[in-house]
Amino acid sequence: MIGILGGMGTQAGLDFCNKLAILNRGKIDQEYPLFLLFNKSNIPGRPESIGVQTRNLLDKSKNKKIKRKYLLVLKSLLLGCNVLKKSNCKFIVIPCNTAHYWYEDLKKKIKLPIINMPKEVLIHTKKKCKKNSSIGLLATEGTLNTGVYNKFFDKQYNLIFPNTSLQKKSVNRAIKLVKMGNVKAASKIIKPSIDYLIKKKCKKIILGCTELPIAIFAFKSFKKIKTSKLFLDPNLILASAAMRKYRR
Repeated sequence: MIGILGGMGTQAGLDFCNKLAILNRGKIDQEYPLFLLFNKSNIPGRPESIGVQTRNLLDKSKNKKIKRKYLLVLKSLLLGCNVLKKSNCKFIVIPCNTAHYWYEDLKKKIKLPIINMPKEVLIHTKKKCKKNSSIGLLATEGTLNTGVYNKFFDKQYNLIFPNTSLQKKSVNRAIKLVKMGNVKAASKIIKPSIDYLIKKKCKKIILGCTELPIAIFAFKSFKKIKTSKLFLDPNLILASAAMRKYRR
């Protein structure tokens, strides 16, 4: 059974479940994959729990307040993972990009396989883009500041981010609007950031916050999501990776 630690945000977790089901649509109920979604919406905010100066937070930061926030998120994520482990899930997926900053600590403590979303996005990108291509990344400031994607991409690709103004006025606002349920407004507000990355000659754009595919694809068919020549949807890539592991 696939264990899904959701709630970061709730719409993103449901979006993942929907994609998991559509990708593996069966003719009867029994042909669909077994999965358990724990919508743990009370996990403290991930971007707010990361200091702007961090990459190796626990080793280098002397800021006790930031460290305390980091550990509070880790504790909550561990509680969620343990619920899924006790429910006999064979592995875990976390449809939240920023939460993967805690990935290594989670992996050490849980002793249950956790599929790494950014790593799967890299594997997928290598099939689509030549080495040293420019790849755009739309994500939370937490994901950008901690290098969650840089860790995997920097040796092979040139990651491009929106400028500071666009990050705050476009990306951050679009993410917040999706969480509030105002998807239509989010789809308009994210457009300047997309245009910026296209002008920077990005071959692909990673939708590195799980709210963003909802904003961009909300009024389009699933076929358009799957065949997009511009966007890389980590939720969709993670769903595909989960099914490959599920079928083994």
